Amino acid sequence: MVDMKLVSRKKAVLLSAVSMALLMSACGAGNAGNEAASDKKNADSKIKLKITWAGSQVRHDATLKALDAYSKLHPNIAFEPDYMGFDTYWTKMGTLSAARNLPDILQIDTNNLLEYAQRGQLMELGSDINMADIDPQLAKVGNVGGKQYAVPIGGNAIALQYDKVMFDKLGIKVPDKGFTWDELIQLARDVKPKLEKGKYLLQDMSVGVNQVEIDKYEIYQAAQGKGLANNAEGKFNIDKDTFVKFNELFAELRKEGIVPPIDVTVANKENDPKLDNLLNGTIMVQRGYAASLGAIDGVKPGEFGLMVAPSAKQSGSFLLPAQFFAVSKDSKYAEEAQKFIDWFINDQEAGKILGLSRGPQVSKKVSDALSPTYSDVEKQQVDLIEKAAPIASPFYSRPKGYGSFASEYNKISQQIGFGKITPEQGYDELKKKWEEIVGK
Repeated sequence: MVDMKLVSRKKAVLLSAVSMALLMSACGAGNAGNEAASDKKNADSKIKLKITWAGSQVRHDATLKALDAYSKLHPNIAFEPDYMGFDTYWTKMGTLSAARNLPDILQIDTNNLLEYAQRGQLMELGSDINMADIDPQLAKVGNVGGKQYAVPIGGNAIALQYDKVMFDKLGIKVPDKGFTWDELIQLARDVKPKLEKGKYLLQDMSVGVNQVEIDKYEIYQAAQGKGLANNAEGKFNIDKDTFVKFNELFAELRKEGIVPPIDVTVANKENDPKLDNLLNGTIMVQRGYAASLGAIDGVKPGEFGLMVAPSAKQSGSFLLPAQFFAVSKDSKYAEEAQKFIDWFINDQEAGKILGLSRGPQVSKKVSDALSPTYSDVEKQQVDLIEKAAPIASPFYSRPKGYGSFASEYNKISQQIGFGKITPEQGYDELKKKWEEIVGK
């Protein structure tokens, strides 16, 4: 006979256990839901800084590591990076600029800073960024109309790149302060009889070929105390008498066979192992930049060196940022963006991560701290900038349209080189093109 009381008790215990399990399950679901909601809330509370830049894969990798390091130091900061090569960068930035949708932090350069600042799309930067350890001339380039709109994030200086191996063979010693223009020209004449046919000490600096090469002329004009191609206000500043004299000088050097024939010069293709006239041994000295030494060293390691630009009445050297960081005027997180830029340029750990992926460090403290770790090429780059800094002419950001004008300069300089127009006619044409492209 079944004991009904026992059955009832078993049913009660079973129901109680089931109820408890259901209750615990419900509580568990509730906790999981709360945790998910909390995670979402924390994710949503993070400040997301949009940041964009251009460059090589080496720069991309280094910058991404730096962003990751900063987020670990500041868990409330996340980044939305957008990076690409230079060939597409300014096309995309132009689209974002037109849509008033610039990222919080953007890489900008000397050819675009003036345009974006005058258009009212960049924020005036404040005390959240410490620039005390940046060379004043370098920092000043980010200043437009008395307001700091951009911060250098890599240093650079115009220079002469030269073949150290050939200089050693010829017994040529580079003065610590570089050559004067007269000394350099005389050296090219003295060395010519010692060279094989088709070899030259000096490139023809009067002819522009690749990208922006008006700076070949600028180092001559700056040495005469006449400044660069544009002044602080972005106005045309090419001096006619100096320009004519410069072109007449190199026409004479071509005639004497001291610099390559015009057809050899215009066939030059920068950084191409076979077509670059420095890399293929046609010339031993060319206009270059401190930050670009690594590119040619990668083709022929240890063969090339740097010297400061030639002087005359003064040095032809000038400093310029390799790039800037700027903050969009429409950024909702301007304070956070500026604090990140401050870390990017002033923190030693950031410097270790970035290396010279953007050119030599702009903070002297960071550069001095990291210098024992630099390679020979990197040490040359830093040393050149330090030599140029005390003697450099002022450099000003370029006005809107300068890149297009520089392309016209190349064409006009080649017409002069081929004898199709005179230097005087070339100057008049340059001034006309400036008015059409930049002056408007």
